[in-house]
Amino acid sequence: MKPAAFDYWRPASRREACELLYEGGDDARLIAGGQSLMAVLNMRLAQPKRLIDIAGIEDLHYIERRDDHLAVGAGVTQAELLDYPGLAEAVPLLTQAMPWIGHWQTRNRGTVCGSIAHADPSAELPLCLTALGGEVVLENRRGKSRRVVAHDFFQGVLTTDRHPDELITEVRFPLARADAAYRFVEVAMRHGDFAIVALAAVIDGDRVILGVGGVADRPVSRELDRHADPSEALNAFAWSLGAEDDAHASAAYRRQLIRELGRQLIAGGPSDEETVHARQG
Repeated sequence: MKPAAFDYWRPASRREACELLYEGGDDARLIAGGQSLMAVLNMRLAQPKRLIDIAGIEDLHYIERRDDHLAVGAGVTQAELLDYPGLAEAVPLLTQAMPWIGHWQTRNRGTVCGSIAHADPSAELPLCLTALGGEVVLENRRGKSRRVVAHDFFQGVLTTDRHPDELITEVRFPLARADAAYRFVEVAMRHGDFAIVALAAVIDGDRVILGVGGVADRPVSRELDRHADPSEALNAFAWSLGAEDDAHASAAYRRQLIRELGRQLIAGGPSDEETVHARQG
């Protein structure tokens, strides 16, 4: 199948892109890398009348290390961020999680902000942004910008707090703290497939922030006590996410993965052997 007919626009500025969004209303969609949207268009699950390509807007293409965060512009691809010098030092969680995103071919086209905007609950980047307490920066046609923390930005399956005339201009990942540890693990049928369960942990002193993706309708994080027995807290967390059976895994299996892999991340991270065994289920 091929997409339904649409008008293609390639704005030269973010303000022009926002104006086109406002004029198009519900019939307008943004595209940058197109790795998620094009599949949806080809299956005609979405039939916008106006497609607005922001890939050519030069001032959206940047990666900047600032005082307390790494800012990634809307034009930056996942491959470019993964290749960014010093990423392992600045945001180590990303260096662990991003190789799980699709395959190198899709990372060469897919953008970081595009993944955030798409808000797939199984995606790695929304999970990392949520676990780290990062922010999304949006700008409207009047040039006014606002910042939304990840916890509030993701509102459900493919649903976000972005207003119809707003463009995501950048996402901000907090810089690593010297005394904190960052850990990630994912279970999928094959490497690059959608996550059955993905977990991201930020361990800082007595506090653990554990994020879970692939289970609820959005990535969810919860604070745990590092020194307490995590069994009860992880079990309660697993049940709170409303896991459901599907073609890939049962709800019970997902809950068990959260309990077991969560315990391993808090303790020090799963071994390669344990991770492979869990992936094969």
